[in-house]
Amino acid sequence: MMPARALEGLLLVVFALLPLALQPFWVIFVTRVLILALLALSFDLVWGFAGIMSFGQALFFGAAGYVVALLARDAGVTSVFVVLPAALAVGLALAFLVASFLLLGRHPPSITFVALGTLTGSYAGDRLARGWYYLGGQNGIPSIPPMTAGPAQVSEGVTYYYLALAFLIAVYAACRFLVGSQFGLALAGIRINEARMAFFGYSVQLLKAVVFSVAGAIAGIAGGLYAFHEGFVWPNMLGVILSTQIVLYALFGGVGTLIGAVIGVIAIEIVSFVLADAYPTVWPVILGVLLLVVILFRPSGLISLFVPRRIPGEVDGAA
Repeated sequence: MMPARALEGLLLVVFALLPLALQPFWVIFVTRVLILALLALSFDLVWGFAGIMSFGQALFFGAAGYVVALLARDAGVTSVFVVLPAALAVGLALAFLVASFLLLGRHPPSITFVALGTLTGSYAGDRLARGWYYLGGQNGIPSIPPMTAGPAQVSEGVTYYYLALAFLIAVYAACRFLVGSQFGLALAGIRINEARMAFFGYSVQLLKAVVFSVAGAIAGIAGGLYAFHEGFVWPNMLGVILSTQIVLYALFGGVGTLIGAVIGVIAIEIVSFVLADAYPTVWPVILGVLLLVVILFRPSGLISLFVPRRIPGEVDGAA
């Protein structure tokens, strides 16, 4: 067992040095893992720390990906200093719009209502993209030009790897600060006893809407990075399957720990790749059984193998 901060430091060192030991294919693979870790963090922030069950994180991820793809295709805008802020803004604005409908009503919504509402939004986004010719329909938008930073291209490989790693570190540090602040403590109180926090005078629904919007912004950044890394976007980026996959990342790694979401992505993506290569016809079944076994016997997630058990949402060193 080790403190969470020690595990974070270890992973940081490993990821910083990893490209020195990997073949180009694996650098691309791990870059995708880093981007998906951003997406998993966005879900862990709302569910693990605020108790908001969002089945729609893929909506913000995919919408941001489509917007930056359209900017690149129709306006020729590929600058990293434009497209990634645009992706963040799209995720933030769309998440706030969804939060306005689901969280800022006259009466506090139930967990089920929010879960089904976000799930419906993700499904609607998927169907809209599939039926809209301008967005490429079922085929999506292919052949997105590479991202640029001034005159240089930021194409897949080591450069893109460190760009994704830099964003993951920055977002992770920001989330760490957020959940360890007074705002984070208020969110923990809301998760544990929402009625009591409202009695103490906290604007519970507003706090939820704020953290939901922040999580949407994180998902938006991930969507922008993913679109340029893969070179195309498609309706599945918005849909229910990916939204459910994000939930599994967090559950598998450990909800309410931040680092658990990252570990969950690493574990599931690596195991999926190995199983798909070894058992191409039945690997989803095997993966499902493995996920079930972990959740049954390690309800705190894989994080409990490395750090002492703690209350979900408790942060190492939080004041």
